Amino acid sequence: MTCAQILPEVRNRPEQQEEEMIKAGIIGATGYAGAELVRLLTGHKEVEIKWYGSRSYVDQKYASVYQNLFQIVDDACMDDNMEELAGQVDVIFTATPQGFCASMLNDTVLAKAKIVDLSADFRIKQVPVYEKWYGIEHKSPQYIEEAVYGLCEINREDVKRARLVANPGCYTTCSILTAYPLIKEGMIDPDSLIIDAKSGTSGAGRGARVPNLYCEVNENIKAYGVAGHRHTPEIEEQLGYAAGREILVNFTPHLVPMNRGILVTEYAKLLPVKRADGQESLPTYEEIRAVYDRYYAKEKFVRVLEKGVCPETKWVEGSNYVDINFVIDERTGRIIMMGALDNLVKGAAGQAVQNMNLMFGLPESEGLDLVPMFP
Repeated sequence: MTCAQILPEVRNRPEQQEEEMIKAGIIGATGYAGAELVRLLTGHKEVEIKWYGSRSYVDQKYASVYQNLFQIVDDACMDDNMEELAGQVDVIFTATPQGFCASMLNDTVLAKAKIVDLSADFRIKQVPVYEKWYGIEHKSPQYIEEAVYGLCEINREDVKRARLVANPGCYTTCSILTAYPLIKEGMIDPDSLIIDAKSGTSGAGRGARVPNLYCEVNENIKAYGVAGHRHTPEIEEQLGYAAGREILVNFTPHLVPMNRGILVTEYAKLLPVKRADGQESLPTYEEIRAVYDRYYAKEKFVRVLEKGVCPETKWVEGSNYVDINFVIDERTGRIIMMGALDNLVKGAAGQAVQNMNLMFGLPESEGLDLVPMFP
């Protein structure tokens, strides 16, 4: 009996994984996130890639699209037939535009393979919100409630039991993890949260569009999606769970002329803490640091930096790490929180592999022990 013939629940058993490699298929393998998935899974000792799906490059050698994989990947690209693929693999990664996974997903597929969807199709629980912000009809709303939001540091136990994971995006992962502990502990006013975010150009995808041309991006920085970026409701929904109520945030992304990286700078009003003598005062550095350490000290991929050290994208590039720190502005009674990650790794493919590891009972860091690249 092959691994593909075993039901997803049975495949979770560690003893099964000792006998056979996990068979993986990637739809959208020639986009930037898909290519990063190929790079990571090629070095994963428990995974064999069986399907390199790409509508644009069917029958073309994968290594001819990404020459860095010459003599490493010999397979040709295949189409994006999810039902056919599900019969050959244990897990499917969909690194595709919004709407694709939702349009292809059905009970037959989910009975054969687990799904890690890197699009936004199953991240937002309210269908009208998804349809408003993404401007498309949701084709399989019946699976939204079942889908697990795959931010491992927050939803680890749910991910372990999931057959459908909504892999968070880069802006959202960085924005949420940076503020989550303080919102969860009631140390900041979530409705005062302002998120200023910067992204490298790979976050815009590989498609040929004028705004992404070298001359348009180089020597330039620009805001976009101001007061209307589609990641806003995802951030609000997830941080709203932490706050225990609905919240509204200001989220403004910017495009900067570098290949990889996300940097967020978040501003919020600190809430006073009641002291033993009955008086109230703002939390100290030590109290806030203790909260971050309580949430993240045991998290391999979240690094809370030493006091006074600001996160930088160059120190996480090529890795699955998120670097976080904060500064208290005593003059204004606000806190400035900062986070940095690689948008293609922890912000996309690395997080997808981290989710897959949890879904199949593997060590969470398998295939992700990547030292950040520098220079």
